[in-house]
Amino acid sequence: MPDADDIRWFKTEFGPVSMAALAGTPFDLDMLVAIACQETGHIWSGLRRKGLPTAEIARLCVGDTLDASRGRSAFPPTKADLLAVPKGQAMFDIARKALLDMAAQVPGFGFASGMPDKFCHGFGVFQRDLQFFKTDPDYFLQRKYEHFGSSLEQCLGELRRGLKKLGLEAKVKLSDLEFAAVAIAYNTGGFSLAKGLKQGHFNGKRFYGEEIFDFVRLSRTVAVAGATPAIAPPPPGVAILPPPSPPTTDGLPFVVDTLDTPLRLRSAPVISDPPSANVIAHMPDGHPVRALSGFAKNGFLEVETSLFGALLRGFASEKMLRAAPAAAATPIAAVAPPPPKDGITAVLMPRRPGTVTTRTAQANAHSLNEPGQPTRAGTTAVDLTDDIAMIIKWLDVESSAHARYQPRDGLTFCNIYAHDFCHLAGVYLPRVWWTQAAVRDLAQGRPVAPLIGATIEEMRANALFQWLRDFGDRFGWRQTGTLDKLQQAANQGAVGLIVARRKEEGPPGHIVIVIPETDALRALRNDAGEVTAPVQSQAGSKNFASGTGMPGWWRGAQFADAAFWVRA
Repeated sequence: MPDADDIRWFKTEFGPVSMAALAGTPFDLDMLVAIACQETGHIWSGLRRKGLPTAEIARLCVGDTLDASRGRSAFPPTKADLLAVPKGQAMFDIARKALLDMAAQVPGFGFASGMPDKFCHGFGVFQRDLQFFKTDPDYFLQRKYEHFGSSLEQCLGELRRGLKKLGLEAKVKLSDLEFAAVAIAYNTGGFSLAKGLKQGHFNGKRFYGEEIFDFVRLSRTVAVAGATPAIAPPPPGVAILPPPSPPTTDGLPFVVDTLDTPLRLRSAPVISDPPSANVIAHMPDGHPVRALSGFAKNGFLEVETSLFGALLRGFASEKMLRAAPAAAATPIAAVAPPPPKDGITAVLMPRRPGTVTTRTAQANAHSLNEPGQPTRAGTTAVDLTDDIAMIIKWLDVESSAHARYQPRDGLTFCNIYAHDFCHLAGVYLPRVWWTQAAVRDLAQGRPVAPLIGATIEEMRANALFQWLRDFGDRFGWRQTGTLDKLQQAANQGAVGLIVARRKEEGPPGHIVIVIPETDALRALRNDAGEVTAPVQSQAGSKNFASGTGMPGWWRGAQFADAAFWVRA
């Protein structure tokens, strides 16, 4: 399948004509690249490496030989069905020759010469299906599909119809998830909100919607010569994540003015019962927000802001907001690329030489160092999600033999399980962290030795909640505002967490890992297609390797605050 170099070639060769055609549409070049990669990338990526002329490559972008014997029901399911319509013989001759010409250049199609009734059903870089022969025969008979511009015109027409079907025709710009939904409609003729991206053609590993989303994200890491990509290309073992979403409104500026406690941002302009049920986030005193309108409802203003990298929109008490200068800007979190090598650095519990910390021993402050531990090393979303599945399987939190995670004597070990997962996935979530005095010394450049009980201390879930806010950005973490974004990040092979802090200092908070969806286990979604419970993995009073848990558990009355975090 196409890689970054293939996409760069495609943008160089077809970018100018594509950009002209995209003017006035909500689509962008990366979205078109994703369709081209999914539909015929297996063809043009190989042909361009052979050095064939661009026009010849476009001519050879044909395919889809599935017929009635493989479940095709759309016209024409068989050669006989094609021959039965006017000019059917001429069309068969074209479709047959197109297949043979392509098969002569592309490995894997050698069967074509020995099967005389086989012919192509998909034509052009964007694969217009032969079912449209009945209504637009000239497009196929005149071989317009051989020209990139004609194939692009048909593609954009189908995408516009997908927009209308999904009620998105008024959109000026689409998110990547919205585009993937439109692409699914392009592929299947419809879209089901409840299924998310797991729709469209299934290749045995991923659905059409998932593949399209993967290609959009990959394309955003690729720029032509002299340009800068929208997303920096990640190294192996790191997922592709976009930068934090900036606020979209330039409405009236306010700042939170509570003087005592953070301000609750709610999903509706009412105080829920219990009061925490509709809380989206807690905004600190002095935090800037922008009003979406100048009118309050039930004493609440609808506002938008960015908090630790998360784009948030909700309702805040008007009484707890103070007008701010018009020039006041909402800060957007900048995630530090590499972990720091000096100053306040990562720390692990020191161990005696030769000692091994295993899953079968009871929990302690050391990190795992068993031989053969799995890691996250993939370079694609598929590889990375496979790596995560291997880590979850290896940790096997449900196994009674893995005493490290089993609740005992009123103790639970969600923090240790989350640390172990992150440790194997190659991201830092502390099992121990520096004391406040040690942090001050390190910040001033003074060396500090890690000594448990003196300069470092163990981290429970409540402490991890605060650590992510205070230090997470130094180690690549950022908050995200919705469960949709959280689950989609996990589906791309990123590390996702839900962390909740208890109201009282004594009882533990809770932290869970959000893991990729599978065909067997998908996130729970409401009628609008929004994730209400992502796929999670946890240790706690009940350990489970994968499940959706109780929707909204983090909004329980026992928790003072909660947040969603992602790490590429």
